[in-house]
Amino acid sequence: MAQGPTYRVKFRRRREGKTNYYRRRRLLLSRRPRLVVRKTNTNTIVQLVNASVVGDSTVASAISTELGSHGWTAGTGNVPAAYLTGFLAGLRAKNRGVKDAILDVGLNPPVKGSRVYAALKGVIDAGLDVPHSQDVLPDESRISGEHIVASYNHFGDKSNMFSKLGQKKTIITTIPKKVKTVKKALEDIPATKLKKPAKRKAPAKKKAVEKPKAKKPKKEKPSVKPPRAVPRKPKPKKLIARGKGKKGKRGKK
Repeated sequence: MAQGPTYRVKFRRRREGKTNYYRRRRLLLSRRPRLVVRKTNTNTIVQLVNASVVGDSTVASAISTELGSHGWTAGTGNVPAAYLTGFLAGLRAKNRGVKDAILDVGLNPPVKGSRVYAALKGVIDAGLDVPHSQDVLPDESRISGEHIVASYNHFGDKSNMFSKLGQKKTIITTIPKKVKTVKKALEDIPATKLKKPAKRKAPAKKKAVEKPKAKKPKKEKPSVKPPRAVPRKPKPKKLIARGKGKKGKRGKK
């Protein structure tokens, strides 16, 4: 780390490699809500964020794990799931009055046809205006999941990519139909329910069963009361005579 009296320590998130503040400044100058797309190994997160002096505020958001409540049974870390997640986030943002946004990919590499741009296409199909190039968006075959079906037909159950197939009871060949079904279900969501779902409450901890406290044995009262102690009389103080001493002799006339 550089040292010296003129060295300025960079922001914490810049030191940790989480935020590119130069890119963030360029995005904030557009005066538009940011379409923040972040991905993990198993999920995709899409948010519409407004920046202010006090701090960022999320207008609408969606995560791929929510698709299960709308009929999605396949994995949540693939391109079709990212597209549907962006579509759901776009519907919620449009319901809250957001008309346009600008894409914020963060530190993700801008790979053409990736999950980031699949989520972008979902937001655009929901009705939001986001500046983009058609070359970066995935084609319809990848959005519908046909490449997943082709990979399954080629490798079969022997590949580690489909090791959890039996646990989830998912039929890979029906993913293209599932994409259309789930998209139709998202479009049919009423406007009153297009809002961010409430946070799941943590399960309440079971209270430990308190054992009944043992009662203290009562003190037995003596049948015969002991005699009261007689207070001692204080000793009389010795009287000290005042004016003791030799008397002065009177002078003779």
